[in-house]
Amino acid sequence: MDEWMNYEQFDRQTWHAFFPADTVRLNQENLDDIKSLNDRISIEDVKDVYLPLIKLLQLHYQNFLEWQMQKANFLRQPVRRVPYIIGIAGSVAVGKSTIARLLSILLNKLLPDKRVELMTTDGFLYSNAELKRRGIMDRKGFPESYDMEKLLKFLNDVKAGEPVVKAPTYSHQVYDVQPDKPLVIDRPDILIVEGINTLQLPTNQRLYVSDYFDWSIYVDADPDLIECWYLQRFDLLLKTAFTDPSNYYYPYSKGNRDDAFKMAKEVWQTVDLPNLKDFILPTKTRANLILHKTHGHVVDRLYLRRD
Repeated sequence: MDEWMNYEQFDRQTWHAFFPADTVRLNQENLDDIKSLNDRISIEDVKDVYLPLIKLLQLHYQNFLEWQMQKANFLRQPVRRVPYIIGIAGSVAVGKSTIARLLSILLNKLLPDKRVELMTTDGFLYSNAELKRRGIMDRKGFPESYDMEKLLKFLNDVKAGEPVVKAPTYSHQVYDVQPDKPLVIDRPDILIVEGINTLQLPTNQRLYVSDYFDWSIYVDADPDLIECWYLQRFDLLLKTAFTDPSNYYYPYSKGNRDDAFKMAKEVWQTVDLPNLKDFILPTKTRANLILHKTHGHVVDRLYLRRD
């Protein structure tokens, strides 16, 4: 079966024509503040790709709110405030975090009366100590390295409208979860959930994380390109770690640079690439929208699910 049969494909120019707005209440400095280390995003990207996407999300969100009202009226129940949840998936180093932060900012500007919040599933990784205890430290990022039961409970509580729901956070500097620095989610109107595992079916669970999503995005790119971005990011991590002994990358920044990159390439080949091919990439066609990137993190094609 053709994996694209349920999608409509658009090039960048065609996509921009659906909502050819030129007014962007952002400047390049704003974009530089939100982008990840070696990511790239420009005002042209916002105009061509993300403003039409935000407009589409707004239309879908309006339909979502209308359905909530119609359902409540039919059941003769009061209208309940149900958060609209957007999932963003894709490989490590593909630029998911930058896109998530950008969408959060644009939605806040478009819908100033709505509470828009953002979280990442990295915080639901087991701690390094627990991964070592289970003997799966070399499987960090694979489905079994996440506390999926805890993540599903978090999403269930948010969707149910619980007033205060806490999500654990993750530090890439110390390469571990931060249980003492939780992210507090308080009844958002829109929640963006970003992570490599957001479209996966975890082992021994009956629910997909995406069962809680109202819309989903997959950020796609050729694996060889992603490897280049991964190594570029590693280089920048080394350059920012050499003054901080508490940083996970500090020893690598002080050691032989060739040895450090040899280690990074080995991690990509033995951990991140197999995880991408076996568990992340197969979930691509579960997304409502696929953003395909080419050289320089430029989105060149978009695939929109027909349903």
